[in-house]
Amino acid sequence: MLQPSFFIVGAPKCGTTALCKYLNRHPEVFIPGAKELRYFDTDFKTNFNINSLEEYKTFFIEGQGKICGEGTPTYLYSKAAVREIYAFNPNAKIIIMLREPIEMMYSFHSQHLFNGSSETVQDFATALKLEARRKQGQDIPARCVEPKILFYRDFARYADQVERYFNTFGRNNVEVILFKDFIQNTAEVFQEVLRFIQADPEFKTGFSVKNPNKKVRSTQLQTLIKYPPSKVLELGKYLLPIPQSARRALLENVKSKLKKVNTQKARRAPLDPDLRRRLMKEFEPEIIRLATLIERDLSHWLPQHE
Repeated sequence: MLQPSFFIVGAPKCGTTALCKYLNRHPEVFIPGAKELRYFDTDFKTNFNINSLEEYKTFFIEGQGKICGEGTPTYLYSKAAVREIYAFNPNAKIIIMLREPIEMMYSFHSQHLFNGSSETVQDFATALKLEARRKQGQDIPARCVEPKILFYRDFARYADQVERYFNTFGRNNVEVILFKDFIQNTAEVFQEVLRFIQADPEFKTGFSVKNPNKKVRSTQLQTLIKYPPSKVLELGKYLLPIPQSARRALLENVKSKLKKVNTQKARRAPLDPDLRRRLMKEFEPEIIRLATLIERDLSHWLPQHE
């Protein structure tokens, strides 16, 4: 079997982190410890580059003999990723997770603020107003590596993104999961995913909230964690003469521990009701189209159900 054989492609803030964690507990499944490998979204800039297919495959060495997969939430939005994944493995299983668009955008903005660099505009409504200017290269935070992640509306326009995967891999090889179903019926959805990737569906595990809304105690420390000095990274290559996959996993582990110290869980403030109504009206045609495409009832996403 060509590995990895399944991909959790997004969307962001829709449960991809939690699903990866749960799947990795299964004795027949392996997902690398390094989060979001970002190898196939070649139309996105990233701080962490995997330079070759051979290097990419080293992340799955530990999973030899298992069903291997990876989760990168930008693969859904990326136009390049669907082509690149298909070229790598045309028989791959694709998992798409979708959340009500306005909630996804609001959560995505909050995540960027937590990251300490991608987004500097605290007010969500203002960030939305800046989208047109940002698409022209204006008002981009100095440390934002990839401006595309600030185009919140584009990330929430799921229909074209899902259709690309349907057209490329075929509907039978694409599993669409709604975030609400995942939260409310986690065990059932988890079992469906196991069947989809052909792992033993009788495996049992516990479920807990992953990747909740968070705030940082120190924005300066958060920026340092996300963007460690280049000299430190260069020194690490000499002090740790190990494969990049192992070095990256170690770096992610250290950063994770530092982030934990610098993090406090915080309930996100409710979205302004007027802004929510305007956005729901704006996205209504998109939601109706998506519902038809995936053959699911999305009426609870529409304005009259607000």
